[in-house]
Amino acid sequence: MKDFVHKEDLAELQEKIGYTFKREAYLEQALTHSSYANEGHKHLRNNERLEFLGDSVLSVIVARYLFLNYKDLPEGVLTKMRASLVCEKALDVFAGELGLGDYLRLGKGEEMTGGRQRPSIIADAFEALLAAIYLDGGYEEAQRFVMRFIPGHIDIEKSSPLSDYKTALQEIVQQNKEEKVSYRLVDEHGPDHAKVFTSEVLLNSNVIGTGTASSKKQAEQNAAKEALRLMGYDL
Repeated sequence: MKDFVHKEDLAELQEKIGYTFKREAYLEQALTHSSYANEGHKHLRNNERLEFLGDSVLSVIVARYLFLNYKDLPEGVLTKMRASLVCEKALDVFAGELGLGDYLRLGKGEEMTGGRQRPSIIADAFEALLAAIYLDGGYEEAQRFVMRFIPGHIDIEKSSPLSDYKTALQEIVQQNKEEKVSYRLVDEHGPDHAKVFTSEVLLNSNVIGTGTASSKKQAEQNAAKEALRLMGYDL
C-alpha cells in the first residue's frame, strides 16, 4: 500500500503527468481514497471533494475544446461527444495511461478486493488529480493536462455522438425550420435470408445521400452518413 513515506513516489507520478506541484498536499489528497482515510487515518483528507471539483473543471475544458474545434456540429451532438469523453469508461482509460491506480492510497479492504483496478475508483481519482492541478497551477495547467488525452480519444466514427447518423443529420438540418429530412426505400433485392436494401435520404425533395445495407434501418443510417460526408463533415 502506498503511504508516500518515500518522496520518489510523488516525484515519479509528477514526472508522468508533466506537472510539478508547488503544494504536494494537493496531490496526496487527490490520491487518498476514503477507505484509506477511514481506516485509522482520520487526519487525512480523502479525494471526494477534489473529485467534485474536478468533474466540473473537466466538463468545462472538454466543452470548450469541442466548441472551438467542431464549429459546425449542433448542441445536441456536442453534448453527446462531451459525455463520451468525461464518462467513467473514458476516464479509466486516461488514468490507465498514467498507471494512476498504482499510486492510490487505499484501505485494506479495497486493496484486497481489487480496488486499485476498479474503474469507478480510478476515474474518480483522475478527476481528483485534475482538480489538484487546477488548484495548484490554475486553469491553463489543468487544460494542458487534459489535452494530453482528449484529442487522441475522439473517434467520431465509433463514438456514440455520430454512430446514429440519422439523429446527427436531423439535428443539423433542424437548425433551419423550413428544411425537412425524409427517407425512402428505392430498391430491395435478394432472397429472403439475404436481402439487400437501398434507401435515399431527402432534404425537402432533393436526394442528398444514398445507402445500402442488409436492413432497412441500416440502409437509412448509411444514407444519412453519406449525406453528412457530402455536407463536409469529417467522418
